[in-house]
Amino acid sequence: MKAGRSKGQIKGKGFDEEPDSVGRSRAPTPAGALPVHLPRDAPAASSEKAIRILLIAEHTLVRAGYRMLIDVQPAMRVVAEASRDEAIDIAGRETPDIILLGLDAEQQSLENDLDLISDLAISCPAARVLVLNQSDNSGIAEAAAHSGAMGLINKDDSVPTLIKAIEKVHSGEAWFDRSILGALLGRNPTNHANQQRDARIANLTQRERGVIALIAEGLKNKQIAERLFISETTVTHHLSSIFSKLEVSDRLELVIYAFAHKLARMPR
Repeated sequence: MKAGRSKGQIKGKGFDEEPDSVGRSRAPTPAGALPVHLPRDAPAASSEKAIRILLIAEHTLVRAGYRMLIDVQPAMRVVAEASRDEAIDIAGRETPDIILLGLDAEQQSLENDLDLISDLAISCPAARVLVLNQSDNSGIAEAAAHSGAMGLINKDDSVPTLIKAIEKVHSGEAWFDRSILGALLGRNPTNHANQQRDARIANLTQRERGVIALIAEGLKNKQIAERLFISETTVTHHLSSIFSKLEVSDRLELVIYAFAHKLARMPR
């Protein structure tokens, strides 16, 4: 006797909509999402290799919807869910690779969310924050980037875009619209004709320039070490020297600086 397999189909919805029923029903997904079939017997990801994800959103049903979308991915696993009040404690306990944070559209709550991004970066430095934007305010992406987020997904993006963004941010890349990257580059306070900038760049060693180029490609310290045949400790020392010489505070700021000053090539 052949065993049947039930499949549910996800259709695009707004962030705040609730599932129509329980179990195999449709879950809330970003508006305009492509249909995605969720097999009931999808293989579980290896706990050692899977991207560990923490979901942060106020509404339980919204978190449940995103969990359904992510847990069927063979290389991803939701390790915990949290409201904003629980976020710092749970992030510190679970040490996720990716923190998926749903931003609140209300201005006051949004300001609190931006503060939360900064707090998460301090309390869980190994994690990368990817924010889910429910607002039409184009300035939110820039504010989130300056607060420490490594990427932003808009409410109208598709489910495949969300999955790809998680993968890219986990690999060390920034996930922002090209127009947002352009705005971030344009707001970089360093002037191309500034003699101090020229002196800082001239002070970089050839090896440090090579490390910067690999950082801009999205490589992690271990991958850089393997590529350059050096230890991870040496990579860390190079990064400390680079941050000090260029007066940048983190990898995202370094990538923006590198693109702005031709130390790395913008991805096409």
